[in-house]
Amino acid sequence: MKSPGMSIRHAKARGEWAELRFMTRATELGYRVAKPWGDCAPYDVIIAHRARFLRVQVKCTIFHRGNSYKCHLDSNGVPYSPRDLDFIAALVIPTDTWYILPIRATNGQPDILLTPKQPPGQIREVQGSRAPPETVKRNGSNWFVIPTRERIETGEI
Repeated sequence: MKSPGMSIRHAKARGEWAELRFMTRATELGYRVAKPWGDCAPYDVIIAHRARFLRVQVKCTIFHRGNSYKCHLDSNGVPYSPRDLDFIAALVIPTDTWYILPIRATNGQPDILLTPKQPPGQIREVQGSRAPPETVKRNGSNWFVIPTRERIETGEI
């Protein structure tokens, strides 16, 4: 079945749709979600988690590259940094697969390749990230969490 996001032609509208999907899913999992007013903040969503506020930038991609999908991790050509946000939530639209990446695990890269289609049981790899991923299944959706050294607990986002 084709993902409904594939029919959204305008990139900004597709990004807004992905933000809504992320906020809906986080709320379903019991998190408090806040949306900053306007669009000048370097993050899209704030998640309340264990008495902390986590800044999340939501990204989505439909751009196929070999067996992977290219996802941009920058704003106007400038890579995100830990002073801007805490996590990237990246949605691969054609496979409806989410990746939750601590910003520190991206090593300041402007983009990454996400590879969601692999045989069951194999670790999904975020190319360019040195941190090992953990696969988390939540009600039929695939969420791949790339932990930081600090081991911030993100498996339920």
